[in-house]
Amino acid sequence: MVQAALYRDGVRVSAPAGLSETYRELREEPAGMAWIGLARPTEAELLSLAAEFDLHPLAVEDAMEAHQRPKLERYGDTLFVVLRAARYLDAPEEVDFGELHVFVGPDFVITVRHGAAPDLSAVRRRMEDSPELLRLGPEAVLYAVVDGYAPVVSGVQNDVDEIETEVFRGDPEVSRRIYELSREMVEFQRATRPLVGMLHGLMAGFAKYETDEELQRYLRDVADHVTHISERVDGFRQALTEILTVNATLVTQQQNAEMRALAQAGFEQNEEVKKISSWAAILFAPTLVGTIYGMNFSRMPELHWEFGYPFAIVLMALVCTGLYIVFKRRDWL
Repeated sequence: MVQAALYRDGVRVSAPAGLSETYRELREEPAGMAWIGLARPTEAELLSLAAEFDLHPLAVEDAMEAHQRPKLERYGDTLFVVLRAARYLDAPEEVDFGELHVFVGPDFVITVRHGAAPDLSAVRRRMEDSPELLRLGPEAVLYAVVDGYAPVVSGVQNDVDEIETEVFRGDPEVSRRIYELSREMVEFQRATRPLVGMLHGLMAGFAKYETDEELQRYLRDVADHVTHISERVDGFRQALTEILTVNATLVTQQQNAEMRALAQAGFEQNEEVKKISSWAAILFAPTLVGTIYGMNFSRMPELHWEFGYPFAIVLMALVCTGLYIVFKRRDWL
């Protein structure tokens, strides 16, 4: 057990140290309401609560294990609600999901938390700061628990705005962040979408179970909030899909630009290689002729020919000129 408290007319009158003490004080205070908070309770604790408050065995069985779908069941005078709670973590900029099971009876509220979310201590403080709301009875606690998704929506909205900025900056990590946030929105959608039907089902029983008129107003208000939040989450999913498409387009454009730049660089490099190769071939011709005639052999043709030197010079010039014309016509020079 995390915390237990006894309330009368919306004001805390005691904080029992254990379940047995809570039972005793509640019996001694007929007009009181007990709020018992548990986190990952033992089977013995749940069976003790079931025996004291006549909880239905099927609801107790569900509360013993997490991974239940959001739902609302009524067993006689007791409501059993399963919620997928959420909270926004500022440091890692992510949504943390938990599971909350709530038993709401005529004079008691039992919350069974699986996971860190939600922060029920904050919910309890909020309710204790509003005794006029807590005075409306156990179902008012259900209102406060359900009406806790707004901060998550605000945090996600900031994330979406940041992602849009990062996409147009070309941040290479933005694709991973879009994917992670999209997965969180799928979980958020699974948490909030069933609440709309659950709350409308609860509202349909107002007349039958003679729900206080003021409490009806609060529950209608939270139903409106949940509908709005569900629509916002749908909008976030659509926006992230569009952002992912835009990001993919921008990445493709950037890759194409890089490919064009590489192709242009390759083309320019190829042109330079052509020029270098052309001049190397032109210079190689006179070098070859000069090398041949520069060999120190005593018996070589044309060594003692009167026109040998001019002939070699003219030959070099003709070969170089011919190669230059050929390369120029092929646009190598």
